[in-house]
Amino acid sequence: MAINKQPVAKKCHSFGISPAVMGYGKKTTKRNPGGNRRRKVSEYGTQLQEKQKVKFVYGVLEKQFRKVFERASRMEEGTTGENMLKLLELRLDNVVFRLGLAKTRRQARQYVVHGHIRVNGIKVDIPSYQVKVNDVITLRQRSIEMEMFKALREGTGNVLPKWLTFDAPNLKGTVVALPSREDIDLQVQENMIVEFYSR
Repeated sequence: MAINKQPVAKKCHSFGISPAVMGYGKKTTKRNPGGNRRRKVSEYGTQLQEKQKVKFVYGVLEKQFRKVFERASRMEEGTTGENMLKLLELRLDNVVFRLGLAKTRRQARQYVVHGHIRVNGIKVDIPSYQVKVNDVITLRQRSIEMEMFKALREGTGNVLPKWLTFDAPNLKGTVVALPSREDIDLQVQENMIVEFYSR
């Protein structure tokens, strides 16, 4: 499985996003403290930048990202750009992160791959698995007693998007609705990505 090992703080700085979006809190970088003093970016450059930003935030590589885009473009309702973001939000690794079961999407992906996560009681170890409304996300029984998960029973402290609920004592999350564009906190011009792939 391909893994994205790009330095988080540096990439957040280059994309102009807060590391908090990635789950890294106050993580900062001392590189290039003067900021991005670059020449004017072309339209193509802006489109590419927006695509790379979304790929970085959700931790997907080009081939997988292209498949998500193509699936979004075939959906009958909604715009392609918004549908693409919604499909990325519905990835199992992202849902585990949003529920607060993992501190970052990278950690969430690791939990999924290592078999800690159950969807409707069934083991799912594919990070890109698309959850659906009414799906219930839980931990493997053996995993519940692990130190890294025990503290979560007191609550994760995460502010949940309205399309998810979390039962902390039972470490159980539920997908109660589909995400809307307003639920997605990433500042991105998704129409630019649609234009990039439409070239």
